[in-house]
Amino acid sequence: METSSTLAVDVSPTPWTGRFDGDGTEHRRWWQAVAPLTSSVPATASRPAVVLGFCSDAGVLRNKGRVGAAAAPAAIRTALGPLAFHLDRDVFDAGDVVVEDDSLEAGQERAGLAISGLLDAGNLTVVLGGGHETAFASYLGVAGSDVVRGKRLGVLNLDAHFDLRDEPTPSSGTPFLQMAHAEAAAGRELQYAVVGISEPNNTRTLFDTADRLGVKYLLDELCTPEAVEIFVADFLAGVDVLYLTIDLDVMPASVAPGVSAPAAYGVPLPVISAVCRQVAASGKLLHLDVAELNPAFDIDHRTAKVAARLVNTLLA
Repeated sequence: METSSTLAVDVSPTPWTGRFDGDGTEHRRWWQAVAPLTSSVPATASRPAVVLGFCSDAGVLRNKGRVGAAAAPAAIRTALGPLAFHLDRDVFDAGDVVVEDDSLEAGQERAGLAISGLLDAGNLTVVLGGGHETAFASYLGVAGSDVVRGKRLGVLNLDAHFDLRDEPTPSSGTPFLQMAHAEAAAGRELQYAVVGISEPNNTRTLFDTADRLGVKYLLDELCTPEAVEIFVADFLAGVDVLYLTIDLDVMPASVAPGVSAPAAYGVPLPVISAVCRQVAASGKLLHLDVAELNPAFDIDHRTAKVAARLVNTLLA
């Protein structure tokens, strides 16, 4: 088991908190189950999950969005803490990678190295972002791991936006074009699919870029449970391992108000939750992240609770 002392984290894990009903397994909640990665807890039969925070909103600022996502990892941990723990796997916390000021690229590299090490040690990695610049940090980690060598990697994004902007400076709007360029440089083609694209919130240039790169996508207005299930199944069938990224602005603003760019339409939470169950059941999920929570604009911690619920679903 990889320990946090060998990872390029900036902040070591701290104890989680939550409601206390008792010490027995029948009372167990997430805060009681999650252990710092440095501790030696016997592994279950299932692959251990390791949580890593990516405290960054530098990419959102560069993308002219409303900042605050750097505080999201702590908010998601707070929302996860009191949830009842029904998982048949160990969960560890590796701490946080913190992007100071505008040092985004260096932070993405540090996070990528940490993710690669955790994947190579046999873990299911869970990154709590951060703006959607988190996605390129995740990609660096996944692409740099030995686990994906010789395998067909798929990137599934639950998002209202393509995030395929062609800008001179990387931001929260550029990560998937950065991935496409990196894959092309390695002699591969990016296998990228998006569920929940908002047509009015993506310019014709972005649609043209998506078409040129062979991106598969489903518009938000077409995201019925049946259509999404078929779309995701078709994408999963063409890949060996999957990186799932969830931009919380894929859901309606009433469900996810605390995001950098709230959605006027959005995909219903039950549909997003069903995708998470489908992906988890596929056996192909290698890495996941949750991005764009902005606690400064969250109402009753609503968005943080949704993020926590989705992470719980994916790991259960």
